[in-house]
Amino acid sequence: MKFASNIGMLLLAIYLILVGVIGLTGVAIPAIIMSILALVAGIFILIGR
Repeated sequence: MKFASNIGMLLLAIYLILVGVIGLTGVAIPAIIMSILALVAGIFILIGR
């Protein structure tokens, strides 16, 4: 199994998994952490890393 070599896509995948887990279980993850993760993923995708 090969993981994404693009760090932006990897961070996006982690973000989406966390959003899904939060939606299904109601586990509280602070919004600031989720916002930072989304921002970093977006930046890395834009710069192509």
